[in-house]
Order: sequence, then structure tokens, then C-alpha cells
Amino acid sequence: MEAHLSRFIEQVKSRTDGEGGEEYSDICKQTVALKRDLMLRAEAGALEENAKKNRYKDILPYDSTRVALSLFTDPNETDYINANFIQGAIHNKLYIATQGPLKVTVVDFWRMIWQYDVKVIIMACREVEMGKKKCEKYWADPGETSVFGAFTITNVGETCPNEEDVVRTLMVQFHNELHTISQYQYTAWPDHGIPYMPDGILEMLEMARQDQGGHGDPVLVHCSAGCGRTGVICALDYIHDLLHTKRIAEDFSIRDIVLELRKQRPSAVQTKEQYEFLFLSVVQMFEKVLQYPVNSDQKPIKPLERLYSNVGSVNPAPSGDADSLHTNSKPVLQPSLSHPPTQKMDVTYAVVNKTRQPPATATCPAATAAHHYDNDEPRPVKSPVAELYSTVKPKSRATCSPAPAATSIYDKAGPDKQRAVAGAAGKDGDYELVTEPLPAFSRESQPALHAPRGSADGRVSNSGDYEYVTNLLKESGSFCTPGNMGFNCRVKKPKGPRNPPSEWSRAEC
Repeated sequence: MEAHLSRFIEQVKSRTDGEGGEEYSDICKQTVALKRDLMLRAEAGALEENAKKNRYKDILPYDSTRVALSLFTDPNETDYINANFIQGAIHNKLYIATQGPLKVTVVDFWRMIWQYDVKVIIMACREVEMGKKKCEKYWADPGETSVFGAFTITNVGETCPNEEDVVRTLMVQFHNELHTISQYQYTAWPDHGIPYMPDGILEMLEMARQDQGGHGDPVLVHCSAGCGRTGVICALDYIHDLLHTKRIAEDFSIRDIVLELRKQRPSAVQTKEQYEFLFLSVVQMFEKVLQYPVNSDQKPIKPLERLYSNVGSVNPAPSGDADSLHTNSKPVLQPSLSHPPTQKMDVTYAVVNKTRQPPATATCPAATAAHHYDNDEPRPVKSPVAELYSTVKPKSRATCSPAPAATSIYDKAGPDKQRAVAGAAGKDGDYELVTEPLPAFSRESQPALHAPRGSADGRVSNSGDYEYVTNLLKESGSFCTPGNMGFNCRVKKPKGPRNPPSEWSRAEC
């Protein structure tokens, strides 16, 4: 068997950049043929009453391997849950591959655990990833108790053996009966990505196998959809059992194992990157068994170091150069970071100065959930225009006398008849063009003048409904009420244009 392991490692070493992608594309094509030939159906998951129990509408369990629930704690419960059985590499090894429970399926999740006497739960996701809910929390905080339907869950203890794994001991009570369950959560696996190194996953699986022991009941494995990350974990544990039962034959093929998993759970090992990560993890698993000795002539082969040490290299080394595998070889795998770096806001967004707007009262609609690539964040809805311009203030008008300037200042404009009489009366009644600031006059000596307010260039302003008169004479012909103070007396705006008197064009003496 050691020769088969060595041959496999050498094959992975010699893989080209596009080989993994081509092989994975072939797996996808073969999956379509398997569904047709084996008549794999998902009719139960497609029923209308079960639609709300599926986290993703395109990931439905096959009817042939579907987990059916027979433990009922409520008259309204059914036998459906989005989960499938997967046969392990040895006869008494079985997996339950399922989605992360929803809020409406947490009770069903615990019904399944209790019915099949699950002792170990492997969780390959976080509750929230990239701002999206990926799994409902179905356990309690350390030292606390939570109730889900007829099940009481107590978190007895929680430990972190390393920075990637969380181990919880859960006590489950149902009808005065208690069961102890170990939950292993791997927190450094991004959705639709891969961990940077397989050490954390392999270590977690080893701890889970020790807890499972010789127990023949299923191991429950879930992520968010229960297919991509879940499929990788099931495949790794499957290969581990083949290795330790000395069943790695010459025709050992990861491709065939993935196809076997896909006959039982749809989309197991969901992406090309996950498929390539599976190869790297198996290499590390095999190397641990073989324990390559260190020779003086050749360094020990470390495929993972070779693949990860020069991510982004653009100059692949010439074939046949053994030493260059550690320095210049182009990596087979471009690993995703466990926690993708955040973008700089000053690069992503432009700064726009806007007028301050009142806070919007309408609630922003929730973003539409999307399977696979769901990073879009809801954007706030702009306030309607009516909210921005709800109050219109009248144009402010000066109530004081205009500042002294070379401006035509008119105190009073009388009717046409009065204007004609004033023109014939002589100097006291004439209209004069004033170019210098007027001296202070008493109301008895000030000539009666008023006209439409004008600008410095002599043009008449048409804005506003009223005009203001600064100085008035107590005359019988005045439009103001007799006996008033004479300030800010309003007169109607003249209708239509009027020609100025001919005297206005007369030069000042």
C-alpha cells in the first residue's frame, strides 16, 4: 500500500494548473448522467409544504437516500428534513449530510439527532458569514440552557483546542431522558472557498473520531447548504477509513469517491477549489502515514509547502528541476483566506457633498437572498423628493430704506391724471432723476414721489406682489390711510408697463 500512497503523492506533485479544473468539470458532467441513469429525484423537497424548510431552493435531498423522521413531538410535524444518508467506507460507518437548520427547522433538527442517536456533530460554518445568516443557532451559550420545542439543550462546556476549532459538550433532554453530544465547529472555512491549510480540518476530524469511538450510529455533518464543505469533510473521513483499513488500491481515485458521494447527496464537493483542496488534504494525510525520511541528497517532499509558498508566482519552473519546486513553481492552488480582507472605503467610494437630508422614516427593504454569491448589502432607499422640499419660505424682503447709491429712488407714483397735473404744476410736482443720495427732508418739504422699485441700471423688478414706500406725504391723493405714521405703506403693484414722463430724461441743473 505504501507504493500506492507514494505514487498518488507524485501524481499530485505533477499536476498542472488546469488539470484540477478539467477533472472537476468532468465530474459535473458525470453527475448529470448519474441523475438520469439512476433516476435520482427530489420530489419530497419540491413539495409546496416543504419549500419553507429548504435553505436553498436548488439544494434538495434525493428521495432515495433522504432522512425520514418518525419521531413526532407535535401533531403538525411531518417526516421531512433537508438531509441525506451517506454510506461510509466501512460497513458500520454512516454520515448524515444536512443543511444548517433554519429557524423553522431547529426542532426538526433535534428530532433527527434524537431519533438516530447522533453522538457527534461536525459543523463547518459560522452562524453568520459575510453579513448573511448561514445557520440558526441550535445550541446554548456556555453554562446556559435553551429550549427548542420538546428538547432542552444545555451547554455543559466549551473549549478551543486551536484558533480554528470550537468544541462544545451539549446535554440534550427529552422526556426526562438525557443524551450527551459533542459538537465540533470549524470556524475558518469561508463559504465557497477553502481553508488556507488543512491542518485544522484534519485535527478536528481526528478529535471527532475519538469521540465517536466504536459507536455505529451516524455522524452528523453540516455547513450552510450541506453539500460543499460537508462533502469535503465526508470525503476526507471516507479516505481516512480506507487508509487505516489498508484499502488504498492502485486504482485509488478521489474523482470516483466524489462521484459516489454525489449519488447520495446533491452537489457534494461543490466547487473546483474545494476539489483541489481535497487533494492537498489527502497528500498531507498520506505523508503523515509514510513519514518520509530526510536524505542528504534530497530534501523531504512537502507538497503543501511547495503549493502555498509562492502564491501568485508568474514564472513556473522548468519541468524536472526538483529544487525549484520549493521556490519558483507556480502553485496548483490559489488558496482563499479564511477571513477575506476588507476593502478600503476611501478607494471604494467617492466622497460626495450633499445637503443634509431629514432622516428617512421608511424602512429599507431587505436584500434578496441569493445562493452561492450573496455579498451584496442592502442599500438604503432614497427619501422622496417631497420630503426634501416640504417647507417653502417666502422670499425675504428688505423693510428698511435702501442704502444710498446711484439708484433711482421714487417715493410715490400717482395715477395718470395726477401725474399729468403734477407735470404741469411746475417744479414742486415734477419727476426728477436723482443720481446722488437724497438729503434728509421733512415730510412737509419732501416732494410726493413713488414709483415701482428698480435696480441700479434702471430696470424694474417684477418679483413680489407688493412694493414698499419709504417716505410719504400727508396728501389727500395718498393711497395710505389718512392719519397713519407713513411707514411701509403698501400700494398695489401697477398693472402693465407705463412710459416714464418726459421730464425724467431732463438733465439736472
